[in-house]
Amino acid sequence: MITSVRRGVRGWWLVCSAVFLLPVCAAVVLRAALPPQSSNSTAAKKDYALIYGTVWGPNNHTVAGVPITIRRTSDKKPRWELVSDARGEFAQRVPPGGQDYIVQANIKMPKGEPKPEVTVHIDDDERKDIGIHLSR
Repeated sequence: MITSVRRGVRGWWLVCSAVFLLPVCAAVVLRAALPPQSSNSTAAKKDYALIYGTVWGPNNHTVAGVPITIRRTSDKKPRWELVSDARGEFAQRVPPGGQDYIVQANIKMPKGEPKPEVTVHIDDDERKDIGIHLSR
């Protein structure tokens, strides 16, 4: 009877070892089979650029809730529409590559005055920080 209990414990130990060690061994083998990743690989490169902006009021405080439109300089209609958040900030991903964008605060202005806007030039997969200043 004592020998059967010992065999049962040994059998249980072997089953537990196999259950826990098998996935670990498999992960080590699979990791070794994968090619090393370098930091210069094309997979690490971002596939977008970022336009990050802040809307400033006439009193040099940030302004929340301002509608923002972004369009390419070659387009007539805006491609992206967003709103500045509680801190007066906004962010939009755009395609990487050489392109100019017009970022405009879509607010009512007195007759004859243009809406506040900023032209942004994107060269590659970069981040451009801008500020839009509201005059009134």
